[in-house]
Amino acid sequence: MSRVIRIAAAQMGATQKADPREQTLLRMIALLEGAAAQGATLIIFPELAFTTFFPRWLIEGDALDAYFERSMPNPSVQALFDRARELRVGFYVGYAEVTPERRRFNAAILVEPNGSVLGRYRKVHLPGTREPRPNTAFQQLEKRYFEYGDLGFPAFRAGSDWQSAILGMMICNDRRWPEAWRVLGLQGVELVCVGYNSAAYDPNGGASEDEALRTFHSKLVAQANAYMNSTWAVAVAKAGDEDGSGLIGGSCIVDPNGRIVAEATTLSDELLVADCDLDLCRQGKDKMFNFEAHRRPQQYAAITSQVGVIEPAFVNIDKSTDRFRAAQPSS
Repeated sequence: MSRVIRIAAAQMGATQKADPREQTLLRMIALLEGAAAQGATLIIFPELAFTTFFPRWLIEGDALDAYFERSMPNPSVQALFDRARELRVGFYVGYAEVTPERRRFNAAILVEPNGSVLGRYRKVHLPGTREPRPNTAFQQLEKRYFEYGDLGFPAFRAGSDWQSAILGMMICNDRRWPEAWRVLGLQGVELVCVGYNSAAYDPNGGASEDEALRTFHSKLVAQANAYMNSTWAVAVAKAGDEDGSGLIGGSCIVDPNGRIVAEATTLSDELLVADCDLDLCRQGKDKMFNFEAHRRPQQYAAITSQVGVIEPAFVNIDKSTDRFRAAQPSS
């Protein structure tokens, strides 16, 4: 028997700095209702879905605090939770979290159709810098505003509404790191939910990356890692022009063979819906990527024992023999 979940990817267009929260909630609820009308029971919203992508600016004090949620749900987002429970549609949503201890994270939650929170995640791979880069119109200051996620990459077993699926979460830059996918893969993940706000230019400076290349990379990592971990992947953007700063689109639903089954065509609010059969994961998990049969973790120590690159030494040619010999370390 197949285990099918009808899933909706809710790409959102830009949310401007001046947009009131009520306006953003109405857009999200409209997407939610559209998903429910098409029979979806799970909808994935983007990273930092309730606000503009505020790490592009240097912000301090009360102005910064206004972007953070002190609990989830809370009165300013309760309408989304209430409508989702009425419609029996669960969701993934990203937001900026501040804890009672004043710790700040780029976070996401999974909410089941009955309104209960299935799981929480905090972004691990924070891009950008802590200090602003000089002479730059738009910054990438996630390292300044957020701590590194401290929950790891947990997988969660859903209930019968979602066919007892094994779900995992990532946020934006996490999707570019294969280690994140593999940790979820080692927990048997069948569906990875990813929300992102990715710049349509190189956020680290320079002109080597444009919107087309960054959109290609976004789809590439979802497709490749879905295949290599035999999982469905749903990657969902906040896209378009936010206060003069571009965000890519490219939202997509990817099957366990790495094939895109639904894909956004705009940079606006757009709903993608697909029937995702979790049993399609079995082909890869039982054969090519049968981890128990084929993995050799004893050969992978460098992945967890080092951070930066350690290059092999240069070699020199021994002119007397015309053979290479290892370079001796300098004293």
